[in-house]
Amino acid sequence: MVINMTTFWENKRVFITGHTGFKGSWLSLWLHSLGAKVFGYSLPPNTTPALFEVANIASLLNGHTLADIRDYTSLSNAIAEANPDIVFHLAAQPLVRRSYVDPIETYSTNVMGTVNLLQAVRQSAHVKAVVNITTDKCYENKEWVWAYRENEPMGGYDPYSSSKGCAELVTASFRNSFYENAGIGLASARAGNVIGGGDWSDDRLIPDFLRAIDAQVTLKIRSPHATRPWQHVLEPLKGYLLLAQALHQEPQTYASAWNFGPHEQDAKEVAWIVKKLATYMPETQWEIDANPQPHEANLLKLDSSKARQYLKWHPAWDLEMALQKIAEWHLAWHTQQDMQAVCLSQIAAHQA
Repeated sequence: MVINMTTFWENKRVFITGHTGFKGSWLSLWLHSLGAKVFGYSLPPNTTPALFEVANIASLLNGHTLADIRDYTSLSNAIAEANPDIVFHLAAQPLVRRSYVDPIETYSTNVMGTVNLLQAVRQSAHVKAVVNITTDKCYENKEWVWAYRENEPMGGYDPYSSSKGCAELVTASFRNSFYENAGIGLASARAGNVIGGGDWSDDRLIPDFLRAIDAQVTLKIRSPHATRPWQHVLEPLKGYLLLAQALHQEPQTYASAWNFGPHEQDAKEVAWIVKKLATYMPETQWEIDANPQPHEANLLKLDSSKARQYLKWHPAWDLEMALQKIAEWHLAWHTQQDMQAVCLSQIAAHQA
């Protein structure tokens, strides 16, 4: 199915959980630029600075609720007030290392938060499509050299990955038990390691790299040989948009799980990323952190054949271009440019 993105979203009412986060901010901005009426539900940004504030995303929203996804009453009321056509669920505890520190928060947010969202949507007669954004880490990782497909078993060594595997099972259960009969398209979307301008999260390679540059300190690398499916944030976001469009038009056909990963050659080691990004950022120093680290997967790739075949989705930028766009974004922020305009310019370039 091919639907014109520039006309489909005009005046669509869209509800986004986690809209104050890194991906949620980019998605809110993109949807607004397409003419959608955007309603957000999220906790306040958890970093300083934050893309949500730097790009003044709040000024673009038709609704902006600051509340916890675990608060069912507040969430249900917000959805009823927004009366959306389409829902994107991004609210989550998204960090592997933090999940070791607070597994209760991780499971309650990522599992019960998903239950709350899917149950609240059932009370709305207007919603036609729901996209639940999970992660590539939901798979039972066997450190295979080949890429995972959507029908591989769910798993998760650490609490974060496990919680997202659980969220996938919850999604499938709600789809089979409730959504299919109600004619609502419910899909899950699994992206790779998302990178881009405006990410200040803790314990992520690119933000750690940029913080080290800004502070003029040596960057410490935990796992230089770990391989990840790196991709610019706009790549999976376009996939989510195309998936939501297809679900809205043909809910039964597209209601399933979908991978949105980079080309196989862009699954690179951490050390490669650091060296390449350093070519855009002179005077970069880094070293391997010799301290013991909690377990994280070493090798992970996604097979996105299904999205390429049925949604006509494919990455627009290779990894080198993605890193170049990050460097350009960071320089623009340092020189106090209009970051909303910078983001919109990168979105336009990605769509070109």
